[in-house]
Parts: sequence; C-alpha cells; structure tokens
Amino acid sequence: MLRIGITSRALFDLDSSHSIFENEGLEAYKDHQILKENIPLKPGQAFLLVKKLLNLNKQFKKEKLVEVILLSRNTADTGLRVFNSIEHHDLDIKKAAFCGGNSPHVYAKSFGAHLFLSTEFQDCKSSIENGIASARIIPSKRSFLETDDLRVAFDGDSVIFSEESQKIFDERGLKAFDKNEKDLANKPLSGGSFKSFLDELYKVQQSFPKTECPIRIALVTARSAPSHERVIKTLREWNIRVDESLFLGGMDKTSFLKNFGADIFFDDQLENCKSASLEVPTGQVINFNTRNYA
Repeated sequence: MLRIGITSRALFDLDSSHSIFENEGLEAYKDHQILKENIPLKPGQAFLLVKKLLNLNKQFKKEKLVEVILLSRNTADTGLRVFNSIEHHDLDIKKAAFCGGNSPHVYAKSFGAHLFLSTEFQDCKSSIENGIASARIIPSKRSFLETDDLRVAFDGDSVIFSEESQKIFDERGLKAFDKNEKDLANKPLSGGSFKSFLDELYKVQQSFPKTECPIRIALVTARSAPSHERVIKTLREWNIRVDESLFLGGMDKTSFLKNFGADIFFDDQLENCKSASLEVPTGQVINFNTRNYA
C-alpha cells in the first residue's frame, strides 16, 4: 500500500487561522478553531492531489491501494475542526497524529509513509533526515480535477536519481556532465530520495489493467542527448516504466507540465518549482543539502 503523510496546512487552507496564531497567540488560535470547528475548512494546496489518490481506492475496489495519514501540529482539541473537514469533504482519512505544537514529521516513519508533504521547509528537512522522502508544497493558484486520472511528474537528478551527476554539472559544467553520462551510459544511476515513492506509485499503477489505468507518470528532465541513454537504461534496470519522458535540454518545464496536466510536479530546484507552480501544483523536493527555500 502506498502511504502518504500530509500536514493539515497542506491539506486545507489554514492561512487565516495561522495568522491568528502568529499575531494573537496560541490561546486565541485555540478559541478560534473551537468556535469554528463545525465550519468546514476550504481545500488547501494539496487537497486535489489527495482526493485523486484516495479515488484510486474507489476505482480499484478490490482492496486499498493508497492510504493518507494526517500529521498535524494541532492538538486533538484544535484538530477536531480538521477531522470534521475531512468528513465534510468525504476524504477517507482515518489515521492521524496531533503533536501539540511539535513537528509531526517524527511519526511519518512509524506510520510507514513513503512520502511526507508539508508547507513548512523545516518539517520537510527533518523528514528527509529521518529517511522519508519529503516535498514542500509551493503555493499555486492552479490545480486540475477535470479528469479522474492521476498525473504525476518528476524531475530526474536529485529527485528520482541521486545527486552524483548533478554535482558534476554544478562543479564542472555541461560538457563534463555529458561526457560522464555518455561514458557511464551502461552503469545505472543510484536512486534519489524519491525513488522509493516512484517505485510504490508504479506498483499501484500496475494494479490496474493497462487500457484502464487511471495513473500516468512522467519524467520531465533538463537532460538531453547524449545524457538521455543512462536515464532510460537506469529505469529499465529498476523495472520501472514511465508513461512519458521529456528530455528538454535545459528548456523551461512549465508549459510542458501544463500540457501534461500534472496534478503534482516534484523538482528539487526552487527556481523550477516557482516557475512550474504558476501552472501546476508543485512540490519542492527537500534533500540533505537543500538550502534554497525562500
């Protein structure tokens, strides 16, 4: 089963409530949430992604393929509004951890989460240090729900694949990068922090008949020939098939992601994330060395 841990602020729009906490303090925040606990919260940045993930269970019917766990800084008292909102929006979320002001990432591993989604950089940073793939949800005004199918797009280096080749590009430039990838074309790349999530998502995809599959996976990378060969052979070695592979040679990814109709795009570069978020929901992949998070 694919398990996703998500914070309440990523799932629902809690911006106004958070402003009360920051400006008036914890007691005012608590009073506000209790007063409003029967007023459903509006969808947040990752709401439609979660809805589509949970809809996979309704489409498959035989058994649960996906489980979403709520991981929240709220107390159970103030978190009652969140659970009421989950019920109002008909989201099949049964498990939760309310951490009373502490970072909820610590329970992601205990719940067996393959991915942790949050709006807070530090929560994501702590999650990756605890061995759980993590992405910070970037604010976006665009989301897709026109179709029932789920469309997930991934960057390659430092996301699906390790940072080893990216470091060569950063330190020695494109020519050295291309030579390295061409020389090592037959040597599979090491997995990045999102390899395990991709693997689990692919397993869910394979549960459906190919002609009726409601999941499409895309690789959207700045790589181009001759560095494409190593990527293709690596995925082949991993026994993972992606539906679409876009080798853009450094072009901006935004319009391609819009045309793909991504429900979420995962990239480690903040500049790419900000650009993509203008058109599609985007998650900044947090790695051990991530510093660019403004």
